[in-house]
Amino acid sequence: MSQEGRLALVTGASMPHGIGRAAALALARDGANVAVTGFNNMNGVRSVAEEIRALGRKALAVRMNGRDYEDVKRAFATIKSELGPVNILVNNAAQMRHMVTIAKTTIEEWDAEIKLCLNSAFYCIKEAWPDMCANKFGRIVNMTSVAGVMGGSGQSSYGAAKAGLIGLAKSAALEGARFNITVNCVLVGTANTEAYYEPIAPEIRERFEKRIALRRPAEPEEIAEAIAFAVSDNAKYMTGALVNMLGGMDLFVF
Repeated sequence: MSQEGRLALVTGASMPHGIGRAAALALARDGANVAVTGFNNMNGVRSVAEEIRALGRKALAVRMNGRDYEDVKRAFATIKSELGPVNILVNNAAQMRHMVTIAKTTIEEWDAEIKLCLNSAFYCIKEAWPDMCANKFGRIVNMTSVAGVMGGSGQSSYGAAKAGLIGLAKSAALEGARFNITVNCVLVGTANTEAYYEPIAPEIRERFEKRIALRRPAEPEEIAEAIAFAVSDNAKYMTGALVNMLGGMDLFVF
C-alpha cells in the first residue's frame, strides 16, 4: 500500500500508546511523509516525529488548537510551507473530558467536546480541501466511536460529536467524489490506549470486554492498519463508508 510522495496529516498524535501515533507510524511505513499535531503534550508529538524520521520519512510536529479555526489555518500554512500540501488527512484529535448525565453537563463542557471532536475535523477538512480539489486527489478519515452509533450514558456531547463525524464524512464524500477525494470513517469501540482504557477500573474493563465478541480491546496498531487501508489505493473505490473496528461489540453477545 505505497504512499510514496504523499503527505499525511494525523491530528491528536501525542500519546505514546495512542491511535494517532500508531496511525502516523503506519503511514510512514507505507512511504508517506507525515505531519503530526497535538496541543498539550508537544513532547509526545515531537517524539512521534522523530520515530517517523528514523523510518526515513520527512516529519513535522505542529502545535495546533483544534478548537480554534484561526490556529488550524496557521498550522496548515506551516505544514504546507515546510512539507507541501496535505494529501491524506486523519482526523483523530478527540477528548472525552467528562462522563456525566445531560442534567449535569454544563454548556461549557458540551461546547468544549463538540469543538475538539467535531469542529476541529471540519476545520481541517476545510483547510485541506482546496489543495485536494486542485490536485484531484485526497484521502480523509474521520475517527469515530461506538458512542457515535450506539450512544453512551454520560457521553451526550462526545457521542453527538462522534455521530456528527459520520454525517460530515458522508457529505464530504459526496462533494469530493468528482475530485477523486474519498472520505471514510473508522469506527472504534474499545481500544487499549492510555487516554481511554488504561484509567478504567479493572472491574469496569471486565464488563466492557464481556460485551465484545473477541473478548478484548483493540490494540492501537490494529486500528492503525484499518486507517492505512482506508487511505490506500487498495480502497480507492470506497467512500462514505464506515470501517467497523468494534471487535463484535455491536453483535448480540451473551
